[in-house]
Amino acid sequence: MITQQQYKRLMNEYDKTGKISVSAMKAAMDRHTARKYIEAGQCPAELQAKHTWRTRPDSLAKVWPEVVRMLREAPELEAKTVFEHFLARPDSGLEERHLRTFFRRVRHWRATQGPEREVFFAQDRKPGELMQLDWTYARELAVTIQGQPLDHLFCHVVLPYSDWQWATRCISESFLSLVGGLQAALGQLGKRPECLGTDNSSAATHELEQMPGRPRGYNADYLELCTHYDLTPMTINVNCPHEHGDVASANRHLKRRLDQHLLLRGSRDFASLEEYDRFVRGVLKAANAKRHAPLAEELAVMRPLPAGRLAEYREYEPVVSSQSLIRVNRHAYSVPSRLIGHTLRVEQHEAELKVFLGREFLFCLPRLRGDRGSLVDFRHVIAPLLRKPGAFIHYRHREALYPSAVYRAAYDRLAADHGERPGVIEYLHLLKLAAEETVEKVQAVLQEQLARPDKWRTAQVRERLAPAARKVIELAGLTPSLQAYDTLLEREVVHAG
Repeated sequence: MITQQQYKRLMNEYDKTGKISVSAMKAAMDRHTARKYIEAGQCPAELQAKHTWRTRPDSLAKVWPEVVRMLREAPELEAKTVFEHFLARPDSGLEERHLRTFFRRVRHWRATQGPEREVFFAQDRKPGELMQLDWTYARELAVTIQGQPLDHLFCHVVLPYSDWQWATRCISESFLSLVGGLQAALGQLGKRPECLGTDNSSAATHELEQMPGRPRGYNADYLELCTHYDLTPMTINVNCPHEHGDVASANRHLKRRLDQHLLLRGSRDFASLEEYDRFVRGVLKAANAKRHAPLAEELAVMRPLPAGRLAEYREYEPVVSSQSLIRVNRHAYSVPSRLIGHTLRVEQHEAELKVFLGREFLFCLPRLRGDRGSLVDFRHVIAPLLRKPGAFIHYRHREALYPSAVYRAAYDRLAADHGERPGVIEYLHLLKLAAEETVEKVQAVLQEQLARPDKWRTAQVRERLAPAARKVIELAGLTPSLQAYDTLLEREVVHAG
């Protein structure tokens, strides 16, 4: 059967020329077919004979009533899942070749008898009115930093009117990542909109106790942020992500765009986080360059930013306990024992903790996630443990003293070969060696030692890594004097006489 477009072309050409052969050639059909339609004076849809009979047996007749029952009871079932269910039953009569027929039948049933589907309603946006913020996971980009997989998110900010966007890499949906992402986006714009929209993330909202069924309330820190930038906070209803559809849709497009540019780059590995961040910023700037005109409309009605920025960290002042630990936001962190008794100042950033003694910066610590946890660095406690080796066995944070599975195997081997207490002492000296050298250097030697059946001690590992300097005695060169020898002979002769 020819298409409706071919039929129109045929009739137009025939009206002009009155020649069937020429009209058929220009409509790309056989002249006998053209003659049939011209003589009938009917379009293909009218000319085709409608019939209600089947031309071949129905391969789904045996299972279709049960399929309909399943789809009515569970509309979310996928057609392929249902097909595979019946395909596994020998009595169903289905084969792999019936898959497309089954899909078409299910699709038609859902269109004619299935449940109503969700409808999305396009919204008219005003320039400079709304900014939406959301987080999106970026694991599917498979980015690596020097070969190590990077598990990260983007704090994604979108202006729905112009589709301008900005994204900041982060590691969690925390309030600090919200502050960093929002301020980075506002800094790029140089102006601020009227409203800031988010979903019901715990970074912005919280459950209202004693008020069941009521919307979530805004966090005090989030309200302070909105007040600083004079933004009206807006949120969506609980479990209604479609109400946040602009930024949710932009999340998918952002990751698709980044994935395409990674393919063009030819590698997903980066030398550093800074290089990856530069890559993301470059992709975003190129995308935003195409939205210059609608963005200009928004900037024309937006208001200027306040003079200062909010700090993108929280401050704590923990006291170092006798266990050489500090507690920051319900997490325990080890510090060098020389700081015991001192009050430190800790800046908790989104990804790390910066530790100060007074105004002097000391070091950084990686930030822990979750509700409660501990981060103990064996380098901070190895010297005190060598003075009190008996504390190792029942140490509360003992698992932190195994930098890797190889070190755990080394401890088990030392304890089995030399006994528990001597083995503990040997292992603590091994940790001291790792603190002096590096964990990786010592681990490489440990793997070789563990592969041997004979007993070994930490001194052997130390000797292989840093052989002891041996003193070599150098003898001065001896050059005999013949004149002195002659003088000696003369003396001997005189003495003999």
